[in-house]
Amino acid sequence: MSTPSTRSAPVADGGLFCELYWGTSLAEAWSYGPERGQVHAAPDEAAPLPLYGFTLPEEPFLLAERTPKGWRIHVPPSARVEKSIQGADFHPVGPEELTGAPGRAAVELHEGTTLRLMEGELRLLVQPSVVKERAGRFRARDVAWLITVAILFLSAPIAFLAMGPNPARIAANNARALQVAHDKEEARRKALGLDQPLKPLTEAERAAQQQDGGARVTVPASFGVR
Repeated sequence: MSTPSTRSAPVADGGLFCELYWGTSLAEAWSYGPERGQVHAAPDEAAPLPLYGFTLPEEPFLLAERTPKGWRIHVPPSARVEKSIQGADFHPVGPEELTGAPGRAAVELHEGTTLRLMEGELRLLVQPSVVKERAGRFRARDVAWLITVAILFLSAPIAFLAMGPNPARIAANNARALQVAHDKEEARRKALGLDQPLKPLTEAERAAQQQDGGARVTVPASFGVR
């Protein structure tokens, strides 16, 4: 299980990246920026590195500390430590690479190196972080730009309310539209001759009209009609 490293700056200028595996499954991952000088671990969610399953001599346990050359990783007493260089296979760390008293061993973490601390089914991978510098703070120019954007954003609805149509103007426009529609309807009725009132029919006109009763049909006596 190897993790590639990024060679973009000295490890002393970068942060720290940790991954916790249960067997072959990734359980947790943490990244610490270059501003942090120490990383403490404890079986506690409030710890900088919540580390469960490892035997720690005290809580919190100083897992990593920054040195002028990079990072020094303190190995838990019951853990085995291996290293991988440039993504190669992991090999045990020799006694000559460990410093400190028995039970308080530590190993230096160099650029391009990944350390693997193992206890039981747990695997903690530690390597230099790809984060090499702290994010810049807001400058006065950035603050002024944010204020300008906020003013423009808030001024749009205010301008709409101030310059938009008022109720009186809306009522006048509606009345004008209704009058135009009425004039068009009157012109259409006049063109069809529907603008004159109806007159009652005279007796002569009524007599001239014939009522259409349909055609006469002779039905045999044995037939019924419905």
